[in-house]
Amino acid sequence: MVNASQRLPSNGRLSGKIYRLLTVLVNKSRSETKNRLSCPLIHFENVGLRYGMGPEILRDLTFDIPKKSFQFLTGPSGAGKTSLLRLLFMSLQPTRGLIRMFGRDISEIPRSELPLLRRRVGIVFQDFRLLDHLTTYENVALPLRVRGKEESSYKTDVLELLKWVGLGERINVLPPVLSGGEKQRAAIARALMDRPEVLLADEPTGNVDPPMARRLLNLFLELNRLGTAVVIATHDLALMEQVEARRMILSGGHLDIYD
Repeated sequence: MVNASQRLPSNGRLSGKIYRLLTVLVNKSRSETKNRLSCPLIHFENVGLRYGMGPEILRDLTFDIPKKSFQFLTGPSGAGKTSLLRLLFMSLQPTRGLIRMFGRDISEIPRSELPLLRRRVGIVFQDFRLLDHLTTYENVALPLRVRGKEESSYKTDVLELLKWVGLGERINVLPPVLSGGEKQRAAIARALMDRPEVLLADEPTGNVDPPMARRLLNLFLELNRLGTAVVIATHDLALMEQVEARRMILSGGHLDIYD
């Protein structure tokens, strides 16, 4: 087991090119946010969530996501892990309680400003959310393309990252042709290209074999070491046992945290 601040000594160790790429991505994000508030990046206080008139599925959640932190979010199926990730991504509003994102109370943020704030949070969805009419390369490059970036400024980075996650030979393939594991890796690469300050991942290793799971975990650890806060929702005990990291355990709507 290694500490979350260390790299995994595995065959999936980052190449020099990928390390430099990730350093550039993170440093670009930091240079754009010099005046942003410090820890915690995210603060929940007595947060509750229910859908419609149903019972609360999340109750009295109070916790912080500190800057540069690494944590696993776990719990039984149906415990509300995905709902909590959606709250962290600001795609859901809590029924009650306070959520501060980067120092701002989200209940006071105009709807028009939410998309800009979400750019600071990368997310890897369990169902991938890839666009079937775009190639693997185009899906990964999409966050930069929609911001009006010139392809010449990101093409090399996209290709290098796809190669590292094992999709170097699949750049021109459409998602319906990709396997579940390949779709997962494409979704992870896309989230990383968005230069997030916080990265959320919903079962990111659920469709890959153990060697690739270790490589992906190594990538998350490198991003964390470079300053990105990481939250990984997972059922994979073997994955969690590889890293000494904070554990957030959801059960019965309540959250217990073990540092």
